[in-house]
Amino acid sequence: MILVTGATGLVGGHLLVKLVKENYSIRALYRTETKKEQTRKVFLYYFPNEEGEELFNTIDWVNCTINDIPALTEVFEGITHVYHCAAKISFNPSDYKELRKTNIEGTANIVNLCLLNNIEKFCYVSSIATLGESSFNSPVDESTEWNPETPNSVYAITKYGAEIEVWRGIHEGLNAVIVNPGIIIGPGYFDSGSGYLFKRIHEGMNYFTTGITGYVAIKDVITIMHQLMNGPYNNQRYILIGENISYKNVFCKIATALNKPIPKKKVSPLLMKVAYYIQHIGHTFFRTKQSIFKSSIRGAFLITYYDNNKIKKELTYSFIPIEKSIKETAHYFLAKSQK
Repeated sequence: MILVTGATGLVGGHLLVKLVKENYSIRALYRTETKKEQTRKVFLYYFPNEEGEELFNTIDWVNCTINDIPALTEVFEGITHVYHCAAKISFNPSDYKELRKTNIEGTANIVNLCLLNNIEKFCYVSSIATLGESSFNSPVDESTEWNPETPNSVYAITKYGAEIEVWRGIHEGLNAVIVNPGIIIGPGYFDSGSGYLFKRIHEGMNYFTTGITGYVAIKDVITIMHQLMNGPYNNQRYILIGENISYKNVFCKIATALNKPIPKKKVSPLLMKVAYYIQHIGHTFFRTKQSIFKSSIRGAFLITYYDNNKIKKELTYSFIPIEKSIKETAHYFLAKSQK
């Protein structure tokens, strides 16, 4: 039986779709009924009518967090393979303790139970945020080392800490692979991650920043994870990037796919810093929501290229064009918004 943590997130939800298509026996963790329902709707998108409900109900759903060790101990009964997709995503420094508890301590718990139960193989979903930055404009690859002196986000710091736990498990005998996806484009989850970008642009967003980063289609992430888990690949990490694209280009492609005006206003670092301080003052004195942080400002203007040659050579793999994934995600979003 396969265990999937973070089964109600973008990666976990689409992974379940892939696994049920191939008739695997699956146990999936979830935290709230609301999130579980969101994943059910993704199933109904891929499997219309009653088939989606039937396949969704074949999954052994367990309400459990990755920090509940007594409950997790029971969850691991009969498990042979683990996909660890669970993570907390936040760039707010105030969330650092919670990020550590979920991303680092939670991953340590999963790794320990994998070792204790002699799990055959483990796949950890990390992020390109844990990779170092390239020098002299050379692309980042799997050998680029993490630089603790860089002003990394609290999310990146805790995901890097989680990777250390996985490498520790590998040194203790765990057969594992780590994937480092870029910004993942895929349908079904529009209140966080790249999905929230579709929501913002649909509501009307007229600005863009000048940074460049890596993007990947959700179908590529899931397909590669599945191939790595079922092939002779162990104790390796792989960058999962379809294309390196500017934020402006991606925003424009999303706007076009949503039939919305293309963002035309280029935002400067100074303007974002002003917005940050305004939000910070509002949050400090009036507890208003803050969405801009120093690390996110830096990331919005950072130009980084990622090298995906390792995974392409290992699997002889061709990535889906990002524009195609954007169009599919926009189609889902528009269909959902019309209901």
